[in-house]
Amino acid sequence: MKINRVDLKQVKMPLKAPFETSFGRLTYKEMIIVTVYSEGYVGYGESVAMPFPIYNEETNGTVWSMLEEFLIPRVFETEIEHPSEVSDLFSFMKRNNMAKAALECAIWDLYSKQKSISLSEALGGKLTEIEVGVSIGIEDTVEALLLKVDQFLKEGYKKIKVKIKPGWDIEPLRAIRETFGYEIPLMADANSAYTLADIETLKKLDEFKLMMIEQPLAHDDIIDHAKLQQEISTPVCLDESIHSLDDARKAIELGSCKIINIKIGRVGGLSESIRIHDYCAQNNIPVWCGGMLEAGIGRAHNIAIASLSNFTIPGDTSASDRYWQEDIIYPEVTLSKPGIVTVPTETGIGFKVEEKIISKYVVKECEYFSENYKNIKSGTT
Repeated sequence: MKINRVDLKQVKMPLKAPFETSFGRLTYKEMIIVTVYSEGYVGYGESVAMPFPIYNEETNGTVWSMLEEFLIPRVFETEIEHPSEVSDLFSFMKRNNMAKAALECAIWDLYSKQKSISLSEALGGKLTEIEVGVSIGIEDTVEALLLKVDQFLKEGYKKIKVKIKPGWDIEPLRAIRETFGYEIPLMADANSAYTLADIETLKKLDEFKLMMIEQPLAHDDIIDHAKLQQEISTPVCLDESIHSLDDARKAIELGSCKIINIKIGRVGGLSESIRIHDYCAQNNIPVWCGGMLEAGIGRAHNIAIASLSNFTIPGDTSASDRYWQEDIIYPEVTLSKPGIVTVPTETGIGFKVEEKIISKYVVKECEYFSENYKNIKSGTT
């Protein structure tokens, strides 16, 4: 395929309710929608970067700059036979995984439509339904947290993830267990809020029989996590520390985790997600698909990757109305039955992108054409 046009649209969408983690409090989500064109087909991707560098070093500004200056020109100058080649095209550029993933995902969607197959099928997905959980931010009170847990359990979600931080950990988790028992699937996500100096607190979490504790220590660490895993029975799940297959291999060899969260944007795209998935499967490490407050396009890509066979733990891909008054796809992501999302069988991502809704939230947009880039490179206008 020859990509001849790429559109970028930065949108700012209000969340239905504030979402708080140890990083901070969000009331809206800004994201960049990437649209690629080739031979009459259109593919869509969505950047998961934040407006500020709190999850990793990327922001909407850096993603836009990388796409405009480096990534889009690279795909314009290359004939792509298969989207798995895109990550190799970008490999000489360090990091900037969220920018790479947004464009690569759009090309995967485009390719799937050209081949008249679903994105799940193109990725090698086997599951026709995926189990999903829900992520609950740091609430103002324990009582407010318990109300949300009760709501989501009644909606049938298969995993309850609770954000924690020092001072908001033992009490809320104990309250959940005392109220709802030890049978509900419960995990904690620390978003790198602790150090080994907090090990006694982290040891206390064992009493709650959690599915896992996600990324308790530094965002770039695998050494201290190995030390922690030796001291606690709760499985450690790595998130922010894993940016590539090589990171996953090192973490598994060191015993830094028993579970890995795969986020498409964090690891640089769908191709690297597949590689990590396959390696983890070979080493009996279960994986699940994390969320980054995606709108519908990113949510659709998450559903597709989660259809691979080793995604055996419910992911964070909850229904669209968990976060949005209106989503940018039709139909919106819904639960086909309690805690279950059906994997689309239509071509590409399997959802119609609602350009009219996107236009309501656009704060910046630009179109890029391959011929213009060639003219710029040759010094003409």
